[in-house]
Amino acid sequence: MPRPTGNARLRAARLAAGYRSQQDLIDALARRGVNVGIKQVQRWESETPPWPYPEARRALQELLGQDMEQLGFERRPGTTESGLSPARLAPPARGAVRTRNATQPASVASDYLAVTRAHRQLYWSVAPATLHPAVVAHAGLGEALLPATAGQTHQTLAAALAESHLLAGRIEFFDQRAPDRARDTWVQALQAAGEADDPLLGSAILAHMAFVPGWSGDRLAASERMIAARTYARRAPASAEFLAWLDAVEAECETRCGNTRTALNLIAHGEDVLAAGGAHASPEWMDWFSVVRLAAFKGNTELKAGRLPQARETLLRALADLPADSDKQRTVILGDLGAVEAAASNPEAAAEYALRALDLLETHWYATGLERVRDVRRALVPWQHERCVRDLDDRLYGWGSVVSALTN
Repeated sequence: MPRPTGNARLRAARLAAGYRSQQDLIDALARRGVNVGIKQVQRWESETPPWPYPEARRALQELLGQDMEQLGFERRPGTTESGLSPARLAPPARGAVRTRNATQPASVASDYLAVTRAHRQLYWSVAPATLHPAVVAHAGLGEALLPATAGQTHQTLAAALAESHLLAGRIEFFDQRAPDRARDTWVQALQAAGEADDPLLGSAILAHMAFVPGWSGDRLAASERMIAARTYARRAPASAEFLAWLDAVEAECETRCGNTRTALNLIAHGEDVLAAGGAHASPEWMDWFSVVRLAAFKGNTELKAGRLPQARETLLRALADLPADSDKQRTVILGDLGAVEAAASNPEAAAEYALRALDLLETHWYATGLERVRDVRRALVPWQHERCVRDLDDRLYGWGSVVSALTN
């Protein structure tokens, strides 16, 4: 009988503890507030399991009743019990020599970052199905290069790698509607941000991770991730824009969980933060938020709260102020405006907004935008035999729209 391969100790401990499958272990970890995906558990049960991050490590030991060495994990040379190198816990002495074997030149970090920046800009115009494989491949390259760097080169490369994983996860979540895959990708992003020792980037990743439980109605899990995100943001010089974005993310999660009053209070706080301003600039990679985006968040929440006149006014103002190159966000706002008109028993206006959104989706695919259009169509069921709704159906279920929905 062949010997089991991989991390047999962890697998045996998992089975002994009653977790018959890797998914059983994932579910148990989630109940303790530790969210990992199947890929991460597969890595832990591989021949060379990576050292888990602190929260996961504590949960594994508590669930399985053994320490990390007994579970088949080996601490990397030069790391502390926290899994971070001593240099992360205290500033290195001047002239100190890193023990990491750097075989890549210092230029590798700037070269890698240049491609990361290009992908970030291409996200707003290139079809997700086209861009995603390139971003994933680029992240894989970064993972391969990172162990061969040291010092500032290592830190810069790790931050760029974290950003690449963050972008890949954004595409998976917002464009491909694959939340489980996005969650796994964002765990990798968080690990890379830890390598970079970049708390602000870590905060951004954690806030994105809150979307996964938030959109599925798991308020407790979303709240835990937002607490972590705000904790990391306090460790860095966060801009007013960044802090307002955290309010907006938490507000959207609260809205999805049916707590619109809490959401509107969060948005009001975000507006106050933006109005007050701050001394710190936003990071270069934060290109997904602005005052106009906050207004779009607000309009959606007002819609869900049944405040139709306020939602219409907020969304129309956001639509007018949206930059010309923001067609993805424009599809979302048009969809919300259509939902406002449907709720106000104005089917012709609702269908017109939905058709405008579909026009944009033909050239700038965005799954979130299509979701908004479908929300409008569901709201138009009482008028489905009217000409305006039939015209919408012809477009919504045309060959081009169906093919785009299946291939992007």
